[in-house]
Formats: sequence, C-alpha cells, structure tokens
Amino acid sequence: MIFVVVGRCQSTEFDQGPHQHSRGQLFGSLQGLPSVGIESGTRVVPAIHAVWLPPHHVHSARSHGPFNGWSAYIAEPACQSLPKQPCTLRVSGLLREAVLRASTWPYEPLNEAREHVAAVILDEIRHLPVETFGLPLPKEPRLRRIAQALIEDPADERDLAQWADWGAFSSRTLSRRFVAETGFNFTTWRQRARLMRALELLAAGQSVTSIALDLGYSTATAFITLFRRTFGQTPASYREHLKRGTFLNAYGDSPPPHAR
Repeated sequence: MIFVVVGRCQSTEFDQGPHQHSRGQLFGSLQGLPSVGIESGTRVVPAIHAVWLPPHHVHSARSHGPFNGWSAYIAEPACQSLPKQPCTLRVSGLLREAVLRASTWPYEPLNEAREHVAAVILDEIRHLPVETFGLPLPKEPRLRRIAQALIEDPADERDLAQWADWGAFSSRTLSRRFVAETGFNFTTWRQRARLMRALELLAAGQSVTSIALDLGYSTATAFITLFRRTFGQTPASYREHLKRGTFLNAYGDSPPPHAR
C-alpha cells in the first residue's frame, strides 16, 4: 500500500526514542502537546500544526501529558514531490477531514474512492504553507527539565530566580543559556508555551476566562492583551475563525485551524 493512516489515543504520556521509517510520516495531534526531535533540535508542536518527516529521517517523539493523535505513512515513491526536509505544516480543514476519514480504513488496497482521498492528502502536504517549527526546547538537561515543568504546568508562578534555584543555576546563567539554546528569552519562551496551550484549549471549547486562569494570568484582560499582541486578534475572534475554518498566518496575523 502507498498510504496508511493510524490513530493513537492514550491517557498517559508516550515517549519514543530515536527511530526512522522507510515511509514518509505526517504526524498530528487532536489533543495534547507533543514534541518532535530531529537533527536540528527538539520542538514542541501545537495541535494546530502537523509535522512532515521524509522517509528514513531519524526522529524522536513524546507527548507532554495524555495524547490523542494520528500519523499518515506514505510509501517512499509517493514522497518524491513532497518536502525533502522535516517541516511543520499549517493544518487545513480539508487535510483534517481527509486524514480522519482515512484513519477509519482497513489495511487493504485502496479502491478508487479512497485513492481520491489519499490524493487530496498528498496534495495538501505538497501545497500547505510551511510554519515555524514549533517552540524549541533547550538541550541542556537542567534547562530541559525547567522547560518540561513549564509545559506541564503553565500556571506555575515561580519567577526566573526561583526557577534558577530549582535548576541549580544563577539567574544570570539561566537567562543567558535559555536565549542561547532556544532563541527566546525566558519570559518570551514561557509566554509562547502558555499561548500554545491556549490555542489547544480554545479549540476544545474552553472559555476565555477559564483559560486565562488555568494558564496563570492574573486577569482575563491580561491574557487577551497578550493573545492579541501575538496573533493579531482576540481569543474570541480566533474561536470564530475556528468555527468557520478561515485563517491567515500562525504568528503575526491570524492562527490556523485546529486539527481535531
């Protein structure tokens, strides 16, 4: 078969060490926040994106908490016109629905109708906009431990000095090394991690006020202000775009639709 889609749903974290496939893989989540490791580093990927991995490309993957997602595996000959390097794609409503339909197919040769759906998925991979590859995770073990803790509990109120003490750093060293390993200062990285979780919670239908409180913002207004500064629209506007399936850019204009 040139095309296989499988689903994965589990109430606990999963953690897959470095491995590779003879097929290309498109990896997406419906619920939960996964991270994918490739040669250039490990990135946290929000559910509104999907990761494309060409055949024979070594990678690792894990989830930060419970996970519900899918993978489309594409035979190597069919990957010739697809991206040659790992990348993150903005998930369209068309891709989302086609993949979910394909995930119900039995493992058998595709009939004509299913060939058409498979062709749609390949065409979406070929033409969807490429997004920035998620949120980078630091490599240094103590920094990675801090980042992991922030992802697992975005509402944690510890400040830079407290995190530095927890990670056995000085505040200055933590600040400097976080920038060196992620390209973001500590505060900005933390904000982006919270906003990634916010996108997931908005797509799940949670209210703006409860999201703000769950993510550790002092008021809903503070959350709305940061969200609008980052995405160019309010959380309520984002939810309306979700319902209509119409988006612009992920960071700067409007974020893309949620893959659910």
